[in-house]
Amino acid sequence: MTITEKSYSVPASAPATEPWSDRLRRMPDAVWFVISGTVAIAAFQAMIWLDILPSKYFPSVPEIGATLVELAGTTRLWAALGDTLISAGIGLLIAIVLATVIGVVAGMYELVYRSIRVVVEFLRPIPSVALVPLVVLAYGTGRASALFLVAFACFWPLLVHTIYGIRDIDPVVRDTARVFRISWYRSFFRVTVPSAAPYILTGIRISVSIAMILAITAEIVIGMPGLGRQITLAQQNGALAEMYAFIMVTGIVGYGINRTIMYLEKRTLSWHESQRPRSGGAA
Repeated sequence: MTITEKSYSVPASAPATEPWSDRLRRMPDAVWFVISGTVAIAAFQAMIWLDILPSKYFPSVPEIGATLVELAGTTRLWAALGDTLISAGIGLLIAIVLATVIGVVAGMYELVYRSIRVVVEFLRPIPSVALVPLVVLAYGTGRASALFLVAFACFWPLLVHTIYGIRDIDPVVRDTARVFRISWYRSFFRVTVPSAAPYILTGIRISVSIAMILAITAEIVIGMPGLGRQITLAQQNGALAEMYAFIMVTGIVGYGINRTIMYLEKRTLSWHESQRPRSGGAA
């Protein structure tokens, strides 16, 4: 008896097509920045052409761009930018030091946390701008007033994130360190700090934007040197293109600082699960 063998041809499967959602997710952030910026600029110019935004108060995009290029070649812009960054940076640094120290202590010791919780919840909702009259009376119209306002506004999100980061540490991890008799110093820097670092860095990233907002607000309200002061002077002199150019500078600088903080956060927390690339779908 013979056995007849038959060969069957299996049709080749069609190459899998990558979903559009995965392609869009892999696009570099710089591309998204260009796309979103172009759409926003085009929409702004279109609303001026359609008279949705009156041209009397809203200069055209080319006019604002030309003014911005002209300002970039002067020391006026860079001096104002430097004043704003100094106020925002020093105020933020003060807030980081105070908030992390108090937050770590409050997160590690329940008694301290309970004793300051009511005070934190009472003071946290108070807007810093509401304190401007009191701050001017206490510190005058110099840089000290801006530093206080920036530090006060940035202190609360940093404090809350630090406390939650310390309190969110797995008790099993702490107990394990205690069982193995790891010294307090090593336990703090090997367990506590790495576990709370994502919370603290998130608080810093949030506070950076707050620092810029409060520094510029103080310059507008109090009249201190900086970008806010230049915006006010341009508005008072009717130089609307110049006013919008300074406003654009604040947005560009704020975006750049935020992206820098996100990059440093990603590099610092490369080991953390929040920084791991997400898979496009189930295997």
